[in-house]
Amino acid sequence: MKIAIGADHGGFHLKEMIRGLVTDLGHEVHDMGCYSMESVDYPDIAKLVCAQVDTGVMDRGILICGTGIGMSMAANRYQHVRAALCHDHYTARMSREHNNANVLCMGERVIGIGVADEIVRIWLEIEFSGGRHLGRIEQFSQC
Repeated sequence: MKIAIGADHGGFHLKEMIRGLVTDLGHEVHDMGCYSMESVDYPDIAKLVCAQVDTGVMDRGILICGTGIGMSMAANRYQHVRAALCHDHYTARMSREHNNANVLCMGERVIGIGVADEIVRIWLEIEFSGGRHLGRIEQFSQC
């Protein structure tokens, strides 16, 4: 799978760790920034990642900021992006299984490295269950 990953300065350290994990799991990773702790605006990074997912160039995206909230709000502005802010294994599983999330958002200042590792592994592994959930996704995708 092709995964675009990005973070602002508040999520930089977690992005670096997650980038290695996703690569180790056998996925193709495209790092869209940021590349240091220098302050950047999270909407700019979300735009870079989400443009790739929105157009189908990348299969999925991962966005990280301090809380994950700003990234998820910015990401969900794109028509074909279904971004989910996940903070544990259950939200990661449900975001894929029921909501077919294609962008994962996390907060470096909210979750630890071990939890983030678990979230990413589950989120990349779980498939969308379809069925009754597909109609619901179609409803909000037409907005």
